[in-house]
Amino acid sequence: MAEGRITEYIDQRKIVLSVCLKDKGSKLQLLTVSNHEVSISPKRALLVSSLSLDISHSREELLRKLKEIEMRRMDFMKVVSVPDLWELTHEENDTFSYKYLAQLVFGEPVTDDHISALVRALFADSVYFKMKDDYFIPNTAEKVEQIKKAREAAELRDREITEGANWLKELVNGRNPAAPPLKEKIVETMIQLALHGKDAPDFKVGKEMFSRAGIKDINQARHVLVKLNIWDEDENLDIHRFRIRVGFNDSVTQAADLESQKELDLSGREDLRDLAVFTIDGPFTKDFDDALSLDAIDGGYRLGVHITDLTPFIEIEGPLDREASARASSIYLPATQIPMFPPTLSNNTLSLLKGSDRLTISLLADFGKAWELRQYRFVPSIVRIREQLTYEQVNGLLNDEPIFSSLHELSQALRQRRADAGGLIIPLPEIHFEFENSPDFKIYLVEQDTPAKIMVSESMILYNWLAAKYASEAQLPLIYRSQEPPQERLLIDETNYIYCVFQQRRKLHPVLVDTLAHQHSGLGVDLYTNATSPLRRYIDLLVQRQIHAALFGQPPPYSESELKEHNLQIQQTLRDIEVMKRNQIRYWILKYLAGRRNMRFNALVFQKLRTKYLVILAEFLFVAELPMVSGRELSPGEQIGVVVKKSDPWEDLLSLELAD
Repeated sequence: MAEGRITEYIDQRKIVLSVCLKDKGSKLQLLTVSNHEVSISPKRALLVSSLSLDISHSREELLRKLKEIEMRRMDFMKVVSVPDLWELTHEENDTFSYKYLAQLVFGEPVTDDHISALVRALFADSVYFKMKDDYFIPNTAEKVEQIKKAREAAELRDREITEGANWLKELVNGRNPAAPPLKEKIVETMIQLALHGKDAPDFKVGKEMFSRAGIKDINQARHVLVKLNIWDEDENLDIHRFRIRVGFNDSVTQAADLESQKELDLSGREDLRDLAVFTIDGPFTKDFDDALSLDAIDGGYRLGVHITDLTPFIEIEGPLDREASARASSIYLPATQIPMFPPTLSNNTLSLLKGSDRLTISLLADFGKAWELRQYRFVPSIVRIREQLTYEQVNGLLNDEPIFSSLHELSQALRQRRADAGGLIIPLPEIHFEFENSPDFKIYLVEQDTPAKIMVSESMILYNWLAAKYASEAQLPLIYRSQEPPQERLLIDETNYIYCVFQQRRKLHPVLVDTLAHQHSGLGVDLYTNATSPLRRYIDLLVQRQIHAALFGQPPPYSESELKEHNLQIQQTLRDIEVMKRNQIRYWILKYLAGRRNMRFNALVFQKLRTKYLVILAEFLFVAELPMVSGRELSPGEQIGVVVKKSDPWEDLLSLELAD
């Protein structure tokens, strides 16, 4: 019978002292030291002392006795050094009874109070020993370290939640509290919430922190970060999500500075500085990596396409090369530009600047009077840029300067030959954003089918096509671009050009980037690569290195398998960049429309779905959703008006209605 016995059991991770009032066999009725009567299974009893109390005494007397015993055992518990006890026992790889461990601590003889104190100490600690049946087993050193780290992490989480909740509460109430000690950790948790929502690694911590601060919606994390001036209102979240490199570290900038001071090595190069070489680019371009020349020769013209030669400056596997490989490409966003190389190089030393001598890999292509290609060669060269022209300037000079009218004729002939070979000539305007000198930014479309644009694009396509042919004939490993013929060729109705082009582009196969050479049907060429933008695209640099080596009679720096490996890494980064570009264009269009609620815009019906239409906002070439309206049937290609009812770039929300 257990009646009168001092009984200890575990409840809610604590050891509870009690006296047994009644033993019912399957249940023990207990009076706890906190004056509660409970009923437990005998199996739950952790320790049953030999000491008994006279349960006929008054309840007050029993509670007084229990409190005395509790105090005595708590005092003994203070004597127990759990780490010291573990040091004595953990190497024995054995299990130990409560009594044995109590004897190690208190010596002999031991009482029920000593044993209870020992059990309480080890149970409360839970780092060095684990309890099993009526024994304790010392944890291994590795397990102890693991538990300690987990406990430290848990304590840090609790501190973060408490400090963060108090800080956020003050901020929400409009006060300006001092930053808590764990500010950096709290801010990082908020950043992860803003970027990843429920998929954030510390989602539970962030959610609890916000909950205690009285913030129910974790999406408020972005607002808080803006309020703290950690992010600006238009923060590009994809830069953080995709871990896009923005600045350059010291080793990269130092390497760039060293390369910018390097003397030009002209050995093995043709001196083309007597050619009238010029660049044609946008008005804000700083990184010029291609230039042109056109000269009359016997019976025709010689076109020069000159691409800045990075090979002598960017050492393979050096800090600049590793950085460019990780970035994969320069990034051009509506409000931001992120170069692949430090500006010291991309905007200066390696940029084809007016009046500067620059090393290039030049394509010299000879054409007859009917603009037929007679012969071509690639040469390592040095050029001097005579003019830095914009597209608009060249378009204005077209009728006054014979060189530009001739170049335009050549570019039209090249384009027609591609079209005759099955190439799709379906350019669309590009969307541009202007933030300069105005708080209210502008959006406009820039035509890509102007004479100057065609001159440059056809010259670059020619260079890339012939570079691919050169490499293929020389059996150089290379990265090629190819595209299968479209699923269907549509007739382009010039009266509804934008709709037809959007529909045709849906029929195109994706471009493949691989070391296998195939036709590029979309461009109308049998082979194609990218080699004209080594300052802006890492694949172009890889291709340039292969061609550079061949021109200098050296073995190629990359095998086919090495190019495949590079390409695999590059393509994933390029996919991330492409997603970010689309998201940024969408963000800024939605922000533009947010300030134009209830305004009417022209649109084209693109596609009919089950409950809605996809429409093209003509002013932006932007595809949006339009709900179906009862009693009004719209047809693909139909020109309509839509009204902006709501637009929220933060929520990625655009609500349109059909205009009356």
